[in-house]
Amino acid sequence: MSSGIDSADVREIQQSDSGPATRECPDALAAPPGLPRGARALKAGLYTAVALCLAASFVHVFLVFLHVAPANTVSKRYSPLINAWVYPFFEQNWRLFAPDPESVNRQILARTAHTGSDGSVRVSPWFDLTAVDRSAVVHDPLPSHTAQNMLRRAWAGYVDSHGADDRARTERALMMQKYLGNIAADRVAAREDGAFDFIQLRVVTRPIPAPGPAAGNRPATPVENRLLPWWKVTRHGK
Repeated sequence: MSSGIDSADVREIQQSDSGPATRECPDALAAPPGLPRGARALKAGLYTAVALCLAASFVHVFLVFLHVAPANTVSKRYSPLINAWVYPFFEQNWRLFAPDPESVNRQILARTAHTGSDGSVRVSPWFDLTAVDRSAVVHDPLPSHTAQNMLRRAWAGYVDSHGADDRARTERALMMQKYLGNIAADRVAAREDGAFDFIQLRVVTRPIPAPGPAAGNRPATPVENRLLPWWKVTRHGK
């Protein structure tokens, strides 16, 4: 006796029992895509730049520390490397654990010379560079670094790199000579009229008297009037 159910009905019943048919969606099941290639490269470049900055900062602090610290085995062995890094932009005017305050006043003056087409030489009067800096600092609550230290530190660098005969025997000495001469020439040109090709500096050193009873404990510093040779500079003025 036939039940009246054919094979098509059986398949339909089996599908109904197994629930609704599902279709896989490849896009939904796939892992989310990563960052674009350009963004990954930018991120890697950023990490590299940060690492380089940190490394450079560490090296800078370490070399400057060796420069200002008391002389030791490491600083003596690597002295050329330390000096090449520190001078001239990171030069320090102090020593760790051994402060050396100024004990003299220095007055730096300059005069210029210009050679005419007929061979005549015109020499200007002395110009007080230190007085200009001092006037820019007095009564100024926030004086500029250039007025306070540029000329003074240039002179200190010149003295440290030259002997008493004012002859430059090293590349650093020649560099400090040009640096000091350029500073003086620029400042004279900003306040005087006329062209000039040569400049000469004169440095007058006067002691600072110690206050009170300490005056007898410190040897008196002799007054020095140091006249430097004429230096040729880039023509200034018109």
